[in-house]
Amino acid sequence: MSTKPPSLTERRKAATQLDIARAAAELFTEHGPDGTTAEDIALRAGVALRTFYRYFRSKQDAVAPLLAGGADRWRESLAAAEPGSAVPTALERSIAEALSAHDEEAAEGLRWTRGLLRAAAEDPALRAVWYRVNQESEERLRAVVAGLAGPGADPLEVRLTAAAATDAIRVALEAWAESDAPVRGEGAPAELAVRCLRELMGGMRLLGPDAGE
Repeated sequence: MSTKPPSLTERRKAATQLDIARAAAELFTEHGPDGTTAEDIALRAGVALRTFYRYFRSKQDAVAPLLAGGADRWRESLAAAEPGSAVPTALERSIAEALSAHDEEAAEGLRWTRGLLRAAAEDPALRAVWYRVNQESEERLRAVVAGLAGPGADPLEVRLTAAAATDAIRVALEAWAESDAPVRGEGAPAELAVRCLRELMGGMRLLGPDAGE
């Protein structure tokens, strides 16, 4: 099913939100959430304070677009899998691709995520944003998994699969953020996430070794 491309206004809005998100991430990394105000973020992003509050309810909420961007690209990659692809194979490939840091922009995104997750360890409001981003991603992922699994798939299995895949990435990123592992190679997010997914595969039909056969 085709989707209508975003309008110019929507693209400008998304770009402004991302600019604010990057400014918030920079300041959280430099000064911590407690040492950062919404006014600081607006000034760093070059927008008026009223513009900040037009898009975000709080300073912690401002980083949501940065945290959600990788999940959005991952779902798009998964949705583009060839028809008839086995669900576990498609998930592994899309997860590895989404977290591979194949260029500097992707690597920078992972580094921002690491900094924010480290800051979230001491900030409940920032952790709440992270959990909300993951919950929203999981809900959107269900439709993608259902499309891959086909019309005969058990809705409960689809829901469990979306939850398992989302949690595999969440846990991998959290574990990586706690370490000093690189963005690529051994111990990197892509490797950890695929490992987490495989650990969760066994008991679910859509993710089990015989899926797609």
